[in-house]
Amino acid sequence: MSFNEKTLSSQVVYKGRIVTVKRDTAELDNGKEVYREVVEHPGGVTIIPVDDCMNVVAVRQFRYPFKKETLEVPAGKLEYGEDPYECAIRELEEETGITAGRIINLGSIYPSPGYCSEILYLYLALDLTCGTPHPDEDEFLNIVRIPLEEFVDMIMKDEIRDAKTVVAVLKAAHYLK
Repeated sequence: MSFNEKTLSSQVVYKGRIVTVKRDTAELDNGKEVYREVVEHPGGVTIIPVDDCMNVVAVRQFRYPFKKETLEVPAGKLEYGEDPYECAIRELEEETGITAGRIINLGSIYPSPGYCSEILYLYLALDLTCGTPHPDEDEFLNIVRIPLEEFVDMIMKDEIRDAKTVVAVLKAAHYLK
């Protein structure tokens, strides 16, 4: 059995620099009408750099919605129409100064499919060459290296909650076994 919801109407209630928020009216399979709130987002990438010693290069940064610093793997927003692979290369170099000899596609995820259209593309970066980071002017990052095994342990202890980081690290650890 498959399910579908037909959009009957759609109203933009907010249009910002990064997201657009819509309030839709949809019809369910049983004919009932429901409201759906949708956050439209252009998507993003996350790239997990792992060096020859099996260390993850990660970033610490302040995240305003949670009012605290988080530990994450490098990531960034896609520009509309931008190729995710090219975005991953750009974000890795901007945030960490790293270029990769090999980049492996780890798939994609829907971070919050109940209300958001965002798709995140996940990549693993290997054969790393270090350079100088040049983050965006509103980005303040501390770069850290953490052994992959320790990073996985931190995730399992609920010390890291950023969804894209959790998924990327676990997928990378599985790939590298």
